[in-house]
Amino acid sequence: MLASVGSLAFAADPGDSSGIDVKVDIAAVENGALSLTVANTETTLTETGSTAEYRQFTGTLPTVTVTDTRDEVPAGVFWYVTGQAGDFVGTAGQPNIPATQLGWTPADVLDGSGAVASGGEVVPASDTPTQPGNNTGLASGEDFLYLSLDSADAKAAQGSWSTTADLKLKTAANVAPGSYSSLLTLSLFEDSY
Repeated sequence: MLASVGSLAFAADPGDSSGIDVKVDIAAVENGALSLTVANTETTLTETGSTAEYRQFTGTLPTVTVTDTRDEVPAGVFWYVTGQAGDFVGTAGQPNIPATQLGWTPADVLDGSGAVASGGEVVPASDTPTQPGNNTGLASGEDFLYLSLDSADAKAAQGSWSTTADLKLKTAANVAPGSYSSLLTLSLFEDSY
């Protein structure tokens, strides 16, 4: 025979109570930081410009902003933002679309000083190059979205820069139908010259 015993919990009368003020001192970040933010974590490509030989999908990269709040910027350094895409993976097990088939055309960065420049166009691997060697797609991680020519000059001129890019995916005409996704990783680096 099984028996169970239940119990009820009653709240006791709290009687006296006392509050505690919780305080913290947060110091200012010394020398600031060089940082990257992206306006959205998702974008969708839609079919435009397809032909009997290939299918083409275009869209826009969400706005990417580099901000430099440093009090002092080291001499002889420059920053740059790169993009690297992974293969497009189908949600229903379709064959992957290689990351080399995704390209971009960065928008002009108009900061008025000329201290920050847009990266070059990168076209899908199956496209005809518009410049020697630029039909490699975004698989390598070596393609600039934009860059400073000198971090100190750029900081002195403005301190924050935003840009975007037109995206283009080109596939075979007989690509398997279905939903696909790829992770496009944007990275901010600073190097010396």
